[in-house]
Amino acid sequence: MKIIDGLWDQGFALDKHTVSSMYLGDDDNGHPQFDTKRTDIGEALFQLKYRGGWQYVPALADALAKQIQATLPRFDVIVPMPASAVRPRQPVTELATEVSRILGIRMDGALLQKTATSQLKDLTNRSDKDAVLADAFSVHDAGLADGPVDVLLIDDLIHTGASLDAACAALRTSHRIGRIYVAVLTWR
Repeated sequence: MKIIDGLWDQGFALDKHTVSSMYLGDDDNGHPQFDTKRTDIGEALFQLKYRGGWQYVPALADALAKQIQATLPRFDVIVPMPASAVRPRQPVTELATEVSRILGIRMDGALLQKTATSQLKDLTNRSDKDAVLADAFSVHDAGLADGPVDVLLIDDLIHTGASLDAACAALRTSHRIGRIYVAVLTWR
C-alpha cells in the first residue's frame, strides 16, 4: 500500500502494477512484444481490463474494501472514476459496485461524468495530460443531500495523478461535497 497525494483529502493505492517489463522484439506484424511481470493485483487488474476477466472483480473489490476500512475515515458515497474508453461493461464501475456492496455504502455512478478525451496513456508529461483534462469532468449532484457529503473516488490505476486531480477539482466545485477520499488499485 502507498499513500498518494493530490487534490483529495486522503488517498492510497493498494499495490504496484508492474514489477518489470522486458522488450522481446517485434512479432510478425511489427508489433512490439514484452515479457511483463506484474504484482498479483496488477495481473488481476490487467486480466479484468484487457482480457475480460470479470471473475477478478470480487477478489479485487474485497482487497480494496479491506484497505479502505483500515486506512480511510467514514464517508457517505462511493463514486467510480469515469472511464476513458467506451466498453459494454466498465471495470472501475464494476469494482465500485462490489466495494459498495461489501461496505454497505451507496454508490453513485452519475455524480461524476467525463467528456470524451484522447487516451492519456499515450501522453508522456503531466502538462499535456492537464491540458487534455481541462473541463473534462462535470458534477451532477442533484441526487446528493445538501451536504456536505464525503465521497470516496475509486480508480484502477494512478500514474501522474492528472485524472484524479481533475476529477477532484470538479467535485470541489459542488457545495454539497465535503471531504474527498481516493482509493486506487495500482500505481505505475
